[in-house]
Amino acid sequence: MNDTSHPDAGLLQVNAPHRELLDQVLDKWSIQVLDVLCGRPMRFNELRREIRVVGQKSLTTTLRRLERNGMVERVVIATRPFGVEYRIAPIGDTLNELIDALLRWTTANMPEVERARARFDDVDET
Repeated sequence: MNDTSHPDAGLLQVNAPHRELLDQVLDKWSIQVLDVLCGRPMRFNELRREIRVVGQKSLTTTLRRLERNGMVERVVIATRPFGVEYRIAPIGDTLNELIDALLRWTTANMPEVERARARFDDVDET
């Protein structure tokens, strides 16, 4: 995937740490959580209501992984009882445009992908 025509092509790498980060940031729940949190900070249950299909365990795991990677901040709110809010971190906010571009790309290209899948499945069945 190295594009040698670009002056910074030598800087582009896809080694183990890069693959691990991309896997963790671009999985199905992470993309949705980041997309939602780019809108505004939310508490855990607000996120669960916003992303209805995610389970509690999956959301907890996703938030912890995003927090570990610096994409999301967990903020304790001094209320009684105390609350916890999740918000996009500065480095996570840099993904906002990229995630929006990916979502636009999938929307625009999904019909062609579905046609390709149908062609593949038709050939595979014979």
